[in-house]
Amino acid sequence: TLSVTLSVTTCPRVPAGGGRVEVPRSVTAVLGQDVVLPCRYRAQQQEQVVQVTWLKRGPGAVAAEVAVLNPQHGEHVQEPFAGRVLRHGHGDLGDGDIVLRN
Repeated sequence: TLSVTLSVTTCPRVPAGGGRVEVPRSVTAVLGQDVVLPCRYRAQQQEQVVQVTWLKRGPGAVAAEVAVLNPQHGEHVQEPFAGRVLRHGHGDLGDGDIVLRN
């Protein structure tokens, strides 16, 4: 199970956490093919996504970092996912989709 953590900044006097994360309930993959894992953040006015962190939840609900998408510090993918996880698209971080390569 993969989960995503979004870091959002807001201007002063705007309550944090006002936006909405949109992910499908499930994603179907075809054996031998790449799959896109979608994640979108619909920000409230004056919110800005500053980082997207993808986590893999393992046995006992232990979460391991898979990838961090950050426009200032670049994209970082942890081993053993290096070369198999890529950002899907290059736009705003409100679109935090990743691709799992076969």
